[in-house]
Amino acid sequence: MSATVLVCGSVFDGVGDELRGPSEILVEDGRIAEVADHVSRPDGADVVDLSDRVVTPGFIDCHVHLTMDASTLPTQTLKSSAAKALSGLDTARRYMLRGFTTLRDLGTMDPDFPTVDLRNAIDAGLAEGPRLVVAAHLISSTGGHADIRPFYAPRWDLPIAAAADSVGEIRRLVRREHAFGSDWIKATNAGGYFSPGDDPDRCTWFDEEFEALASAAALLGLPVAVHTGAAPACIQALKAGARSLEHAYLIDEEGIALAVERGAFIVPTMQMTQEDLAALKAGDLPEQAVWKFRRDSDRILASQRLIAESEAKVAFGTDCGMFPFEHGVLEFQALVDAGLTPARALRAATSVAAELLGRDDLGVIEAGRSADIVAMPGDPLADIQVTESVDFVMKAGTVYRRPE
Repeated sequence: MSATVLVCGSVFDGVGDELRGPSEILVEDGRIAEVADHVSRPDGADVVDLSDRVVTPGFIDCHVHLTMDASTLPTQTLKSSAAKALSGLDTARRYMLRGFTTLRDLGTMDPDFPTVDLRNAIDAGLAEGPRLVVAAHLISSTGGHADIRPFYAPRWDLPIAAAADSVGEIRRLVRREHAFGSDWIKATNAGGYFSPGDDPDRCTWFDEEFEALASAAALLGLPVAVHTGAAPACIQALKAGARSLEHAYLIDEEGIALAVERGAFIVPTMQMTQEDLAALKAGDLPEQAVWKFRRDSDRILASQRLIAESEAKVAFGTDCGMFPFEHGVLEFQALVDAGLTPARALRAATSVAAELLGRDDLGVIEAGRSADIVAMPGDPLADIQVTESVDFVMKAGTVYRRPE
């Protein structure tokens, strides 16, 4: 039996609004066995001194793309599945060392299933990395956000998009995701900013088409995450039973109220907007995104403030892959800048994210939970920016980083 004792300066448990004072955590065989002022010390236990640090549950990023690189997407998409998986594994490892012990990967532009293979290799102990929950592909209409074939000449029939335009085709794609190992279904029902030939302010599927996707997913027991933008698209996704709205760029008060009523989650990817604003100012935003983002940026920021002021379940997600993973932790600051309290921002990345994923073993520091634990030299409730300074990382009881 392996045991570790963490001597903590203070603890944010993932559910409260305040820190618990000096505490100790006993970890045995990958799980939290005890949290108290003083815990037992089994023979041979590794005692880690974090007495000058704040300890929190491991962070959960609910929206990443490990095998995508927006800066070179048209060419990077054409790489082999193996190349994408190997690069994605390195990215995942480095992101874990920043405190992110669980990631939900929401799609790859690849005819194969590289993120499923990554998840399985990590679960089997063949590779080290964060826990992965995956939607292998992005299901879209022809010409929708996930159909990136317009980047290429129309005579090239490249198998890089999971596009469908009828009820039967949509159901077939959902069943294919299920058959080959996806944990979630990722769909797009509005245009996007980086994709060519579509508009975030327009729905890209008819109601009956999206309802076919959601009902097929429900039949198979798969939750649905939806890239969405336009206010009517948010409503469409919620009425069909989507579990999470990704981005929800242009959601309005009606959409937020419906999300609260349905118990759905919003993953607002606020740092992505800051990245886009900086790129627009620097003249680096891709040509197909410039006109859309110039038109919508003020509306996006207004929608984010509405989300922050609401009682909606806000879960932490970044869309890293569309911008560098090194900037993912800045989502905490973006959430707070939009109006969330630091405690709510931390819950978004811990207990709320775990609830979204349906993982009652994650996101909270209490006996019986998986020992996913991080620490930082500073109080994130007083200054959310200290989340950028994580220097202790434990996932499932294994220590991957210690303070120098």
